[in-house]
Amino acid sequence: MVRRTAYLNKLINFKDKKLIKVVTGIRRCGKSTLLDLFREYLEDNGVAAEQIQALNLENPDYRELLSWETLYEYLKKRLVSGKMNYIFLDEIQGVPEFERAVDGLYIRDNVDIYVTGSNAYMLSGEIASLLSGRYVEIPMLPLSFKEYVSAFAEPVSDLSRRYRDYLFNSSFPYTLELDGSQGAIRDYLGGIFNTVVLKDVVARKNISDVFMLESVIRFLFDNIGNLSSTKKIADTMTSAGRKISVHTVETYLTALTDSFILYRAGRYDVKGKQHLKTGDKYYLADLGLRYYLLGSEGADQGRMLENVVFLELRRREYEVCIGKVDAAEVDFVAVKNGSPEYYQAALTVRDKPTLERELAPLDKISDHNPKYLITLDDDPPASYNGIRQINALDWLLG
Repeated sequence: MVRRTAYLNKLINFKDKKLIKVVTGIRRCGKSTLLDLFREYLEDNGVAAEQIQALNLENPDYRELLSWETLYEYLKKRLVSGKMNYIFLDEIQGVPEFERAVDGLYIRDNVDIYVTGSNAYMLSGEIASLLSGRYVEIPMLPLSFKEYVSAFAEPVSDLSRRYRDYLFNSSFPYTLELDGSQGAIRDYLGGIFNTVVLKDVVARKNISDVFMLESVIRFLFDNIGNLSSTKKIADTMTSAGRKISVHTVETYLTALTDSFILYRAGRYDVKGKQHLKTGDKYYLADLGLRYYLLGSEGADQGRMLENVVFLELRRREYEVCIGKVDAAEVDFVAVKNGSPEYYQAALTVRDKPTLERELAPLDKISDHNPKYLITLDDDPPASYNGIRQINALDWLLG
C-alpha cells in the first residue's frame, strides 16, 4: 500500500483542531484508504476503537442513514462521553443537507469530524455558507509519479519505462494491484469512468443526452493543454452534426470539473497582472482515462507531460494559471504564498530552434522569480539567462 504520506500528515496536523476536515477528489483516488490510514494512526496512538465512528455512505448497509436527521441521531447516540470522538463520513455528498448533521456534531466539544466527497457541489452555495470558516478542504489527486515509483519493491532500472506505465496504466492506486494486466486495468478504468459520468455528472445535473456529453468529454480528453472555450466546443460539435448550445456546454464543463475528472486552468496576463476572462485550458485527473477512452494513437506526449506537470504543481499546493506574455504563452504561472514561479514543459529541446522557441516566452518576463524549463531530455541540468532546464523525472521525484 502506498501510504500517501503528504495527505496523511495533513490530517495528523489538523487532528483535534476545531475544523471539519473535508477530503475531496475524483472517485478511487484514495480518499477512503487515506481515512483508513489515519484511523490506523489514531489507534496506534492510544485512541480506543469505540471513540471512532466510520461510515461509508455509499454502502447499502447504511441506506437508512441517508437523511441528515437520521444520520445525526445515529452518530450522536454513539458518542463516548468525556473523550474525543473521531467521526469519518465517506462519500457524504449522497446525503441531502448533510451539512446540518455535520454542523450539529461540529458544535460539540468532543467531536473531530472528517468527511470525503467526490463532487465539488458539496462545498458550494448554501453548504459553504453554513459551514463557512468551519472547515478546511484537502484536495486529493491520484498517485504522484513519486508515489507510483515508491510502490515497486524492485530498484528502478528504467525510469522512462516506469513513466510510460504511469501514464498508460493510470495513476489510480488500485491499478497497482492488477499486476500490469492491460485487460484488467482497462476494465477497471472503464468502471471508474462510467461511475463518475453517471453518478457525479449525469445524475447531479439531470443530463438527458448522455451521448452528447460523451462527445464533449472526448473532445476535451483529446485537447488537453489546448485553449478551449465553450463556443469553440459548441461549434466543433455542431460542425460534426451534433448541434449543442453554448449554455449546455457550460453546464457540462461545470459538472466535469465539479466531479474532479477535469481541472480548469484560467489565463493570467503576466505583465498586466490580471486574470483574463477567456481562453481556459483543461487537464485530466488521470491520463490513463484518456488512453482508456481514446486509445494511444494521436496522443501528443508533450501535452501529456504538460498535464503531469500541471497536476504536480497542484499537488505541491500552487495556484496554477496559463501565462500570457504579450502574444506569447507560458505554460504555467504557479503561485504559492503570493510569489509566482514560471514553468515551460516540452518533450525535448535538443533541437536548437525548439529550445529557442520554448525559452522565448520566459525571456519576456522581466521579474526575477524562478523560471523553469521542464523536459524529458536525459541531459545534465542547464541554465539559460537564469532559466533552469530540469529533467522532468528528476523534478517529479523531488
